[in-house]
Amino acid sequence: MTLLVAGGAGFIGSNFVRRHAALHGGESVRVLDKLTYAGRRENLEGIEGVELVEGDIGDRDAVAAAIEGCDAVVNFAAETHVDRSIESPGEFINTDVFGTFVLLQAAREAGIRHLQVSTDEVYGDFERGSASEESPLNPSSPYAASKAGGDLLVSAYARTYGSEVVIFRASNNYGPYQYPEKLIPLCVLNALAGDPLPVYGDGGQVRNWLFVEDCCAAVEVVLEKGESGEAYNAGGPDELPNLEVVRKILALTGRDESLIEYVTDRPGHDRRYSLSSGRLEGLGWKPEVAFDEGIERTVTWYRDNEAWWEPIRSGDYRDYYERHYGKPLK
Repeated sequence: MTLLVAGGAGFIGSNFVRRHAALHGGESVRVLDKLTYAGRRENLEGIEGVELVEGDIGDRDAVAAAIEGCDAVVNFAAETHVDRSIESPGEFINTDVFGTFVLLQAAREAGIRHLQVSTDEVYGDFERGSASEESPLNPSSPYAASKAGGDLLVSAYARTYGSEVVIFRASNNYGPYQYPEKLIPLCVLNALAGDPLPVYGDGGQVRNWLFVEDCCAAVEVVLEKGESGEAYNAGGPDELPNLEVVRKILALTGRDESLIEYVTDRPGHDRRYSLSSGRLEGLGWKPEVAFDEGIERTVTWYRDNEAWWEPIRSGDYRDYYERHYGKPLK
């Protein structure tokens, strides 16, 4: 089987490509990636045999050329950062909705399976209990709404055209190669540099953390065993408030809590996410990496890979950070 992995140079996508290539050989993967700020060639370094095609999933010609000869599509390609979606929602609609449509149509015409990688955020706030695949979609942010729109298109293609499709929804991922605008890599790098660690509101927002390697294993299971037209949730083994996550990062980096800086909360910020993974566990998957192990491995990776992140913190990211948080990095 040859996979077209859209967004394969991003965080989760590149981790999936690395895992899939190790299991099946790099020649089994073709990556289509726009190579925006978070999609980087460096994320694929050292993976032999993988073909990288630079292109936008919203470009019909680029998708048609990239999909030729492939047996399935795995779509990681997305704009994903909630804060950026609040600033520029149109970019999220273009990629997460229209781009999904272009991929779906190409997969339909080729007669191959499309696996849509989505997010727990489409379910919205869960004050108690956990979202199942039957829970209503109730997105809060432009990002979550754009992902929900893509999911609905996938479901519509299954029902209207009989397309071979599956939807995969994961809880908050963390691990190596994550661009440092998200909570964990941002706070790890700030702690290593001695910069303040910004915490939204009171830091009590609860997330269901999933180590990226466990997420990629779940994608493999859904790709192989998932029933067409169905959705599958992959929740992490631990739920923690953001403030507790930040404190663990400070402890692992040898910094004290004086670096915590509470900032104005994000508009429409969901208080809690939680996923029920029973359907996916029925296919034989379960998360293996507890948060304490995963966060230690993550901090170690960033500490040992300054050559990967230093160009980010010295480039356009600094301008974004200062604009968003109102103060420069050191």
